[in-house]
Amino acid sequence: MIRRILFALLCLGLTGPASAGLKVFATLPEWGALAQVIGGDAVTVFVATHARQDPHHIEARPSLIARARQADLVVANGAELEIGWLPAVLSSAGNPVIQPGQPGYFEAAAQVALLEVPVRVDRADGDVHPAGNPHIGLDPRVMLTVGAALQQRMAARDPAQAAVYEANWAAFRTRWQAAIARWAERAAPLRGEAIVVHHTAYPYFTHWLGLSRAGTLEPKPGVAPGSAHLAALRDALAGQRVLAIVRPPYASEGPGQWLAEHSGIPLLRLPVSVETSADEAGLTAWFDELIDRLLAQRR
Repeated sequence: MIRRILFALLCLGLTGPASAGLKVFATLPEWGALAQVIGGDAVTVFVATHARQDPHHIEARPSLIARARQADLVVANGAELEIGWLPAVLSSAGNPVIQPGQPGYFEAAAQVALLEVPVRVDRADGDVHPAGNPHIGLDPRVMLTVGAALQQRMAARDPAQAAVYEANWAAFRTRWQAAIARWAERAAPLRGEAIVVHHTAYPYFTHWLGLSRAGTLEPKPGVAPGSAHLAALRDALAGQRVLAIVRPPYASEGPGQWLAEHSGIPLLRLPVSVETSADEAGLTAWFDELIDRLLAQRR
């Protein structure tokens, strides 16, 4: 009898948790956090990258392929942000349901109107994204649009938990709308301020807060700045009021540091993704930190 009980418990341990819940493979922390908020305890979320990595340039490691092979749903950023590695991961995973165009593949960028859509696509212009700028997560209002579509897709992939996903989403949506209003009020003094950006990662952020872009360290997207470009940028900024030079955590500090030293404009590291936990607390902390760092430059 004891042996039969132990065998039954062992079977439960092997079959229960391993097969329970929707398995989500998210390419970026913000989308992993959004899936976690919607899914709660009914999902298992794996995030393929972290905020200190350049999401354009990730190695298609065997560990990522293994995670994709087990996934029920891939939540990608899209707009070719992951073009250098995600297609290879999905192809090698051999999981038919998560391939582009299939029910298990979801793109956040496909849910919104993109900014900076190029009038021409030419590699001579640098790392140009044909569909538009892919860094959509830096506008918290985008989370509402993407989240509504993601909740529906998660419900379609896991109908048994559809009511849970809908309830979780409705509660989060209310909290997030209140947070957006709070951020808008706190960031009001930033409206009209100018910043210099290292990479074209911030247009949705500047559009949301009413900031302007005084210049870009990269002469072309993805092209490292040379001394002549930096010197010309320094001269162009002379006499202008510029709040800060901002760079993503993965970008080289050198060019921004040189410009800061030769212009007197402070250099700020502004994360382009969630830096702490991939959940609601991490999402909220991300936008709190972005606004705090910019407001600190006005004192």
